[in-house]
This record gives sequence, C-alpha cells and structure tokens, in this order.
Amino acid sequence: MSQPDLFVVCKNCGSEVSPYVTECPYCGQRVRKRAPKIERGDEEPKRQRRRQRSLPKLRRGEIPGIRVDTRPYATILLILLALGAIVAWSTGRVTVRDLGGIYGGLPIAGEWWRLVAAPFVHDNAGYAFIALVAVGVFGTALERRFNWFVPVAVFLGAATAGTALVVGLDAGDTWGANGGALGLLTCWAVEWRLARNDPDTDRIGLWVFAAVLFGLSAAWPAANIVAAVGGAAVGAIAGFALAQRNR
Repeated sequence: MSQPDLFVVCKNCGSEVSPYVTECPYCGQRVRKRAPKIERGDEEPKRQRRRQRSLPKLRRGEIPGIRVDTRPYATILLILLALGAIVAWSTGRVTVRDLGGIYGGLPIAGEWWRLVAAPFVHDNAGYAFIALVAVGVFGTALERRFNWFVPVAVFLGAATAGTALVVGLDAGDTWGANGGALGLLTCWAVEWRLARNDPDTDRIGLWVFAAVLFGLSAAWPAANIVAAVGGAAVGAIAGFALAQRNR
C-alpha cells in the first residue's frame, strides 16, 4: 500500500505542513479535502486477540486462579442414607433387624440384602456420630481427589466385605458404618502414602481417627472388630489399586 508524503507545501504561504492535516496551521489555507487514512500495523493481531477464548466468569466465592472445590454429593448421600435409617429406627415402628442389622446365630439365607443395608443402621448416637464423621472426612477427600464413584464403591465394598466376614465366621452381631469408615480411611491413607506422600498431611490426626474407629469395636458390640478389620483390609487394597493407577 502507498505511504503518504512526509509533508505537503501550502500553496498560499509555502510552508511545509503535515500530510495529516486539512488546513495550514500558519495561514489557515485549506491544503486538502480530507487527511489520508492512517494504516495501523497491529490491526490483525487485535483481530486475533478478539477471537481468543475468554476466561469464564468467576463463580461465587471463587478467588482468581484457584479452583473452587466441588461439593461431595456422593459422600453426603451416604451420610443421609444412614441418617434416614436412624430417623426410621427412632420412630419405634421398626427394629434394627428390620432395617438390616445382623444378629449372630440368626441365618440370613435369602436375605443377602442385609450385607449392604447393615452398614447404614445405627442404634447409638455416639457410634453414629463418630463413624459418620469419619465417612464425611475421608469420603470427601477421596471424592475431591478422584470422583463421586470412588467413595461410594470403597464404602460399600469395605462395609459389605466386613459384614460378610462376620457372617461367614459367625462372629456375632454387626451393623453400622464402622467397617465402611475404616475402608475409606485406609484407602485414602494407602493411596496418599504410595502416590503422593504429602509431608503436609496431618499424620497424627490420621492415627487418632484410626484408633477411635477401632476403639468403637471394644466400646460397642455392633461395631464388630471382625467387620472393622475386614473393612480396613478392603480399603487398603482399594488404595493400593488407586495408587498404581495414578503413577
């Protein structure tokens, strides 16, 4: 494209004036009808910048550059199911066995659904509080690190396996979330140890949680030690599998 002259000469006074003005600044004589168009060399980059995808709007409470953690809906659902069973039991219209509790010496042939239902049944406020807090803490940690399916699968797998072990060994009564909570705890601990080994993790808090959950087995017969050990073992296996997958 042609470039404008460096200057133009006013025909009236003979002065050299800018080619980008229409009137002579010295005598006021009109030197051209309109100034030449200024070519901008950065127009194309600007067009390209407009086409670039803009960042999404910040969510409520979000800090720029920091992702907002999603709510652990699956973990919340597990806790709500247990709370629903507590409410049903508190009405007095159903018993622990009606809800799925397993009593040693009573056969469960044809009632295998109890293996899945028993971990959600509680008849003691202290037992329910401790076990469900542990489910909330470690279920949330797993759900935010992986996805909603992991805490559900680990809880059900650990709790069901622990309950089945009690039934198979005829080791007494069992119900409640103790085995499932220990499964979530050991799953998170093993995966953390093998895949991350984060030095900022509170190891003392982890051991305290584990000690309290195992202590429930001595304090409350329904939190059967066999179910606790079985749940912890299944959780450790799940944590090992998750760690191998993420290496």
